[in-house]
Amino acid sequence: MPAVAVIDVGSNTIKVLVAARTAGGRLTARKIHTLEARISSGIGAAAPRLSAEGMARGVAAVRELAAEAAELAPDRTLVVATSAVRDAENGAEFCARIQAATGLEVRILGGEEEAQLIGRGLLCDPALAGEEDFYVFDLGGGSLECLGFRARKVVQAVSLPLGCVRLTEQLIADPAGPFPDGAAAAIAAVVRSHVSSANFSLSDPAAVVGTGGTLTTVRTVLAVRAGQTLDQTDARLPVALLREMLARIGPLPLEARRAVPGLPPGRADVFPAALATLIALAELGGFAAYVHSLYNLRWGLAAEALAGL
Repeated sequence: MPAVAVIDVGSNTIKVLVAARTAGGRLTARKIHTLEARISSGIGAAAPRLSAEGMARGVAAVRELAAEAAELAPDRTLVVATSAVRDAENGAEFCARIQAATGLEVRILGGEEEAQLIGRGLLCDPALAGEEDFYVFDLGGGSLECLGFRARKVVQAVSLPLGCVRLTEQLIADPAGPFPDGAAAAIAAVVRSHVSSANFSLSDPAAVVGTGGTLTTVRTVLAVRAGQTLDQTDARLPVALLREMLARIGPLPLEARRAVPGLPPGRADVFPAALATLIALAELGGFAAYVHSLYNLRWGLAAEALAGL
């Protein structure tokens, strides 16, 4: 069966998925690998620019993942970039560096395009096969993608500048210190403002699906505590559990957060703001839990690419 490789250049991480369809038509992964790269430092500025160090990390990560994917001889390899690159003044320069180093052209996704492809990826998740009406929230480092599904069709799709790196840079004066008193309320106010301005409706009762590295990290921390693998943990994550985790981890200084088992050290500085964002969104929508899915942008891109082979 044909296979495609998708390399997703995100704000915090750079990931590869090599996927193919089974004989029954289901999308299946042949390889998944994630590298922490954090290309997005400075994304919270009025005129964001990617740093030389961040671009170097990004190019090295794409080169490494492209080489890993090539071992599986995919029929096509795609590289896409999202919020950090599309918002940066020098995003085109970064893409040119990737192409020079790997021979691969980078497709910069627009916000709504990114949201639509995340939606397509979610429809590949077998665990959601029985869901007809649901919301999807994908929290990254630079942006938050919000989707509303009705009868498994996207009826709402917006991209909001509410990524955890962006909000940390804008609202947290000292990310190396404990999460400040009042920071959660400040984040909640920004979330309310952007959701309202985008006219994204949260009025219809529906299941709520969450994707992105924050909820993956929550499940990983829980898995380590319980001596389990991530797959053995419950995909349903109550908002009360997110509040408990923020109350436990938020007061710690950065070095102590980096030592929390299951919490990637490279994500420790933005993790409290990410939790506060998801909690604020849940309070705004009046829902009690997220159902975590690992199917997101890369799966949507793979489905799109395989449909053309």
